[in-house]
Amino acid sequence: MTPTDSYAAPITEPLFEGDTGSYPLALRQLIVRLLRGPYLDGSTDPAAWQLLLDSQATVARYFSEIFLALSLDMDRKIAMLTPVQIDQPHTAPIAPRRALKRDETLLALRLRLLLEQHSGTGSDAVISRAGMHDVLAEHRSATDRDDKRFAESCDAAIARLSSLRLLTNTELPDEFRISPALAMALPISSIQDIPRYIAAIDANQSVLSFSEAQGDESEKNDNSELTEELVQE
Repeated sequence: MTPTDSYAAPITEPLFEGDTGSYPLALRQLIVRLLRGPYLDGSTDPAAWQLLLDSQATVARYFSEIFLALSLDMDRKIAMLTPVQIDQPHTAPIAPRRALKRDETLLALRLRLLLEQHSGTGSDAVISRAGMHDVLAEHRSATDRDDKRFAESCDAAIARLSSLRLLTNTELPDEFRISPALAMALPISSIQDIPRYIAAIDANQSVLSFSEAQGDESEKNDNSELTEELVQE
């Protein structure tokens, strides 16, 4: 029996009254973690990552039943769920995802560039809160003279990416680690395409949705919010 088969074997004792499931507790907990998202980081939880690898076929088969695909980045040890696209009723993702707003998108794209530039160094990509304020200041409207409101907008964008765990805390206050999961959350086929996305946002033009980075030709005309394809709340 393979490790995958063993995790699919029926349990001998129910976990609660009326339990008709067959997966053991650890595997059920792993499935719940993946559903809650936004991702599983194997570098911070090697035991969960190993369990996922051992039971990958079983877990992927379970999520296929509810129109979710399991995506793994073996190099970065990141796992997340991707809603599949089926033109049929009752196949939408279980929980709708709120799209990124303009500042959140700009910051995410710029951080994606920083993450790529930092790849291969063997250390975490980090950035300070002040550094992210500086990043967004480069895209600030010339007519925006309200410094307090601008700072609040920057902090709100940082908070949103932090809530998605695309930014995580470090030991230093107001310094953040750029999560490797950002590479999967923004699966842009060519890093060289990012500047034109940023330029389009700055010019208030129709901005390509993140799905186009994967080959989709669709566009979204509302520039205040852009579609997230992989990031989940």
